[in-house]
Amino acid sequence: MTHDASPLPPDDALTLRVKGFATSQQFTRMFQDGMAMVEETAAYLDGPGREESKTLPRRAALTYAGESMRLTTRLMQVASWLLVQRAVREGDMSVAEAAKEKYRLGAREICKGRKAEAEEMLPARLVDLLRRSEHLYERVDRLDGAVYRGESDTSGNGALAHLGRLQAEFGASE
Repeated sequence: MTHDASPLPPDDALTLRVKGFATSQQFTRMFQDGMAMVEETAAYLDGPGREESKTLPRRAALTYAGESMRLTTRLMQVASWLLVQRAVREGDMSVAEAAKEKYRLGAREICKGRKAEAEEMLPARLVDLLRRSEHLYERVDRLDGAVYRGESDTSGNGALAHLGRLQAEFGASE
């Protein structure tokens, strides 16, 4: 036993948090929502979005290109993070491997930046996707902090902390 306030050694607490989250309904819903958004965005950018971008004035077209790249990067980061969590759930990746920086949510400077003033010149559908992807990225970022760094869940939910305590008390579910 360590002298931490936590009753478990740090590695055990991390394993419980990661596996608890990866096997939760919250993860299942987030995975489905995230992958659906990736598909929706790809369909838009390859179809109607491409056509809409051709009709935009030069300045708006440049903004469209930059924001669509930001959108794509943001969703690639989220999808990658979700796939790592699924690999942990399915036993294809260890918690220690998943905790490495290269598998964590990244590109924060790109993903969190946005030109809100440019929204007025962009198609409404792109603006909607930008906003929704930003919220999804922020949600995943908070979960990444709660699951991998043990930060308190700032979403007001606290379910992750309760799940970890229950699993510590009664054993992790497999």
